[in-house]
Amino acid sequence: MGGAMSLALAALVYPGALGAGTASASSDPVIAQTQWGPLTEADRDFVVKVRAAGLWEYPVGQIGLQKSTTKAVVTASRHLVDGHAALDTTCRRIAPLLNITLPNVASPQQQAFVFTLTADSGDQFDADFANILRMTHGSIFNTVAKIRSTTKNTLVRALADQANDTVLDHITVMEKTGLVNFDQTLLKQTSAPTLPASDLTPPPPSFGEPVVVLTPPPSATSTSVDIGAITAGEAGGGAVPGSGSTTG
Repeated sequence: MGGAMSLALAALVYPGALGAGTASASSDPVIAQTQWGPLTEADRDFVVKVRAAGLWEYPVGQIGLQKSTTKAVVTASRHLVDGHAALDTTCRRIAPLLNITLPNVASPQQQAFVFTLTADSGDQFDADFANILRMTHGSIFNTVAKIRSTTKNTLVRALADQANDTVLDHITVMEKTGLVNFDQTLLKQTSAPTLPASDLTPPPPSFGEPVVVLTPPPSATSTSVDIGAITAGEAGGGAVPGSGSTTG
């Protein structure tokens, strides 16, 4: 009985199809009222998207550190691991506060990217790495901006600040590899999805499944959102810090 009730709750706090909604931000349904502001479906889906991005880009960064043949791709790989470990920490901190269920596995489409890069080697790996990741980061960049400009939830806004810094950094390091084919990448980035919604959505975790943790590297330079500072800032009526950036 307890397991069935928990799974039913997960259905309420976990998105059915990320990116499938067409409602405008102004009419996006509020699914919960929290002490940090109302939480909308778009807010919740954004937190899940950020978590899912880390679940495939973090391991791809680790693969790049082992397989890349160029210094620029190695640098980009370090940025992936560093930036997504910090974003993951923020997601895991704010999710329970907002009653959001996080995935432990990336979407089928994202897993396919990992399979492709795992099978690649040499110059092909470097080229696919730079172009796939430039395309995916370019796609999510617009989503980050929309959430940052429309959310009324302080925790989600802080995550969007951090994601904005991180995604822009990752776009930049991919471009610095000199391997991005902008014509092909931008075409894929702006084309309508051809895959079913189920392939674009990370599956929810099983009941009782431990939360996967993306461990920051020893030389980490990115920082996660300071939840305590946000709470203190709201209580004191002061400015709310909340972004982490990737450097190095």
